[in-house]
Amino acid sequence: MTEAAKADSQTESERLDVTADQAIAACGGDLRSTIRALILANEYLEHEVCDLMQAVSHAYTRGRLKPYSG
Repeated sequence: MTEAAKADSQTESERLDVTADQAIAACGGDLRSTIRALILANEYLEHEVCDLMQAVSHAYTRGRLKPYSG
């Protein structure tokens, strides 16, 4: 069975369980390390989103980007 076929046959819950197991395995089975790594990854992504939002806002105020007119 191909990866695409496996992904299609898995429920969202099963996919999350597999992903959680992979994260735990990547941290050597240590749940505290896994949680810390996930928190750090989330904080990094939040920081990136803030930076991107500021960049987009500045671009709009400088007139580089035109608002979407649908």
